[in-house]
Amino acid sequence: MTTSVRGSHRRLGLPGRSGPDRPSVSDRQSLSLRSMARAVPPPTATRQRRGPQRERHEMDHLLLVATVALVVIGLLMIYSSAGVAAAVENGGDPFIAALPQLGWSALGLLAMIFFCRLDFRYLRLGSVVAYLMGLALLVIVLLPAIGPFRPITSGGSSRWLEIGPLPSMHPAELMKLALVIYLAHWLARRGSQVSGVFSGTLPFLLIAGPAIALVALEPDLGTTIVLGLAALTMFLVAGGSVLQMLLLIPVGVAAVVLYVQANVYQMDRVTVFLDPWSAPPEKAFQTVQGLLALGRGGIFGVGLGESSRPGGLALPNAHNDFIFALIGQELGLIGASLVIGLYLLFAYRGIRIALAAPDTFGGLLAAGVTAWLIFQALINISVVVVLIPITGIPLPFVSDGGSSLVVSFAAVGILLSISRESLPRGTWNDAHPDSGGGYGRSYLPGPGSTSLTLRARR
Repeated sequence: MTTSVRGSHRRLGLPGRSGPDRPSVSDRQSLSLRSMARAVPPPTATRQRRGPQRERHEMDHLLLVATVALVVIGLLMIYSSAGVAAAVENGGDPFIAALPQLGWSALGLLAMIFFCRLDFRYLRLGSVVAYLMGLALLVIVLLPAIGPFRPITSGGSSRWLEIGPLPSMHPAELMKLALVIYLAHWLARRGSQVSGVFSGTLPFLLIAGPAIALVALEPDLGTTIVLGLAALTMFLVAGGSVLQMLLLIPVGVAAVVLYVQANVYQMDRVTVFLDPWSAPPEKAFQTVQGLLALGRGGIFGVGLGESSRPGGLALPNAHNDFIFALIGQELGLIGASLVIGLYLLFAYRGIRIALAAPDTFGGLLAAGVTAWLIFQALINISVVVVLIPITGIPLPFVSDGGSSLVVSFAAVGILLSISRESLPRGTWNDAHPDSGGGYGRSYLPGPGSTSLTLRARR
């Protein structure tokens, strides 16, 4: 029965289960694939990002916390010194005295956010221009008024500059950041040639020398020392010859001695440093009052604002160069130790960022910024506790001052930008060398490049 039905289907030409008009299994599969291909729309061309791509992660929060904590302490101390003193003497609002520093803090915070979000490698594009502009401003501040540029002379020093309607600024503060950026760019391009005399040491001196000399002519010994130490640190970290630097130490010491002897007030500061208790009172007043303020504070301090009340200890420049003495007086040994601990935390995180930087330029830049800010803090605190003569530089993030605070905030933003690309368990040898092409920008892995392989932990 079944056979006859199948045969009738074949004879009549009707489609049966396996008739000649029925598609085979392979035909049905090809038809289904073609129908699926027609049903699925053609893939759209995806736009690939041009240029190198970066792997980012969270910024260094400990560095950020240390910076913000120092700024908050500085605002409290400025309010405590200038604000409370104004309220006691004139009956005014104590918060008015702290408003300018609060405004500069807000501006500095914006600068930090901007540089934190910016790829730090773009700083290489403007490093030469920033360095030359810094030199130009340092020259202008030593000259008479020229058009909108009006230098300000105070206490025998020409350190401040007014440009048109803008607030007065300290060109040496801008030069710190400009010099660090340009040196990082130049040292990264030099590579191993930095250890040579004619390819490393002499060009380094020609770059750092003019900036240091112009600041010394203001005169500003403290900033001169900070610039020299920061530049020297970067040079040695980049692979500069230690022996060559040691040979230059006698020349540097002789230059400092001649510089101090040429300035009468610098000689007075050295005399006061050697024996502040027997020096003339009008010359040793600031140093002696700073020591007395630290001793009066004891362990827990006398309390915020108490130093400005009747019966308190008068302290010159309490909101500026000697603000650490004010911290010791009102917050005691605990407050002073907290400030020192925050700077140590800042130094540790800065060094870690430099060691784990994604490239040579980033590592040198982080090392330079960390050295600059920490050396400046060390010198300021050493002056207050009479470890070195008075130099007249602010305590970073804490002392009153607009240009210093904004520039320091910008430097921290650069450190945070580098920290967002730091490599885990990185060491200095893990930093990728620069490519040397174009303007010498550092190595950036492209979309098809292999990732940087870290050395195994030993």
